[in-house]
Amino acid sequence: MIDTDWAFHRYESVRAVLPEAEFAQQSRAGHSLADTVEDFDAYILDAFGVLNRGETAIAGAVERMADLRAAGKRLVVLTNAASYTRQAVLAKYHRLGFDFSASEVVSSRDVAFAALPQLAGGKVWAAAAAEGDDFNDADDAARIEHLAEHPELLHSAGGFLLLSSARWSQSDTEALTQALLARPRPLVVANPDLVAPREEGLSFEPGLVAHDVTERTGQKAAFFGKPFGNAFDTALARLKDVPRPRIAMVGDTLHTDVLGGASAGIGTILITDHGLFRGHDVAPYISLSGIQPDWIVATT
Repeated sequence: MIDTDWAFHRYESVRAVLPEAEFAQQSRAGHSLADTVEDFDAYILDAFGVLNRGETAIAGAVERMADLRAAGKRLVVLTNAASYTRQAVLAKYHRLGFDFSASEVVSSRDVAFAALPQLAGGKVWAAAAAEGDDFNDADDAARIEHLAEHPELLHSAGGFLLLSSARWSQSDTEALTQALLARPRPLVVANPDLVAPREEGLSFEPGLVAHDVTERTGQKAAFFGKPFGNAFDTALARLKDVPRPRIAMVGDTLHTDVLGGASAGIGTILITDHGLFRGHDVAPYISLSGIQPDWIVATT
């Protein structure tokens, strides 16, 4: 069963693969991001658990973004939702009422796709992807096909690309494991999340598949997205005129958002009421992991 305790301990079990970071000695507490505005000039925002839960905007989040803009704060969304093109992500946010521009959105999909031509070796990538994804935002040099529609790619593909778990099952994990044991090939993970908060609960995500496979095969994966530096480098490039201590990563998880932000040398804010820790006292998880955010607030 995927729940908060299970997800937390699974994140802890892969801690050696995650970036290292130094954390605050203690956290300041507040109700919302409004309480943090004296400390920061810019916010890098997670999506799930901060702006939305599944396909639903978090109550008050649209208004909070407007308030932050009115206060002169800079905003960048950094999402691990690799199922969507950047245009589709932007359309989703606009549908939910947010006014982010294309330059304010960084997707782990974009970060991964930028690396694919160097990793491809001229062969086809077999992708775990959402139905209907046409990969039209990938570099022309990156040839990508759906693994779900072409299972023979388990044997012939030059590498594997994990974008979405929407059409993935345990039997797919087993098949990929056996394929890599038979012939090791690159494994690129464009969504390092283990779980994501949705309306009905926590869903399993590509990062979970990747760690299950790599632990069974001994093969390393290339991760793109939070908490890894490649995603933060891309997001911080949008804020290069803002001193890093005046930038905060806002998220709902300790092991992706807070750890990643701290590793990047920026401030960190954990939101507790809408994502992974909804309905839980976060203090024991912070104590067990040692991942201490600069701020803990209830809501966006």
